Amino acid sequence: MSNKILFFGNERLATGARTSAPTLQALIDAGYNVVAVVVAQAEAGKSRRERELEVASIAKAHDIPLLSPDKPAEAIDEIATFGAEIAVLIAYGNLLPEALLDVFPYGIINVHPSLLPLHRGSTPVESAILDGDVQTGVSLIQLTKLMDAGPVYGQQTVPLKGDETKPQLAQQLSLIGTKLVLEHLPGILDGSLQPVPQDDKQASYDEPIAKGDGRLDWNKPAVRLEREVRAYLDWPRSRTTIGSTDVIITKAHLAEGSGAPGSLALGDKQLGVYTAENILMIDSLIPAGKKEMSAEAFLAGYKSI
Repeated sequence: MSNKILFFGNERLATGARTSAPTLQALIDAGYNVVAVVVAQAEAGKSRRERELEVASIAKAHDIPLLSPDKPAEAIDEIATFGAEIAVLIAYGNLLPEALLDVFPYGIINVHPSLLPLHRGSTPVESAILDGDVQTGVSLIQLTKLMDAGPVYGQQTVPLKGDETKPQLAQQLSLIGTKLVLEHLPGILDGSLQPVPQDDKQASYDEPIAKGDGRLDWNKPAVRLEREVRAYLDWPRSRTTIGSTDVIITKAHLAEGSGAPGSLALGDKQLGVYTAENILMIDSLIPAGKKEMSAEAFLAGYKSI
């Protein structure tokens, strides 16, 4: 294939989630001419926890130029010199100026991990878990100047069982996004596939997630807190203090019971915390300065609780 493609983004569909950058690699493997990879300036080289961006590693391995402009608007002329016909954007992290959208004859296509128009915004993976959705999915859209509002080329639905964690779901949706790109890109390029407008009246918008959201609030019901543990895994992580020990809860489940929110529910080598409604039973956790352990091991090692 001779089609020139420019790639935007890091392919990390959720904050803290890891990726193998499957779409970038698949485009290269399929014979598309990826002429450059563009990442946000703040992510260039190393990122959170000093992890090199996976897309950067792939670009380096294939001698593909890696751009990291401070402001996308300042790189329009440089990007235009690559002569790409189309761009693929996955988790770029910044809004692109409208003038940049016009650089590519076939526009920019974007993989968004939700069933648009639901869950527009930067946290659709986490929000699907937090909201207790019974399904989510992936949308392949044409990028427009309005956030996640472009017409849709294709979608795939994913049923949710209610036990998904953010890393697991992000990885699953990432692979589906790769499939959608490879499936629909030929039709986009030859003009046989036209996108369908979204119904803006059905749109929902997700709130951004901050580090402070990881602090568990025992005045919330246990069902909400259990979802937070799964949605915030890796970042911002669900934090609390048990006794005098700061911990990160990594897995939990619900149990019936009532008591003062924040007080401990102990018994039969099990560790729970009363909430506004029912008990959050802790399955595994990370005490400050320690490795992840079971609640039973924690109780055995911290006998003062």
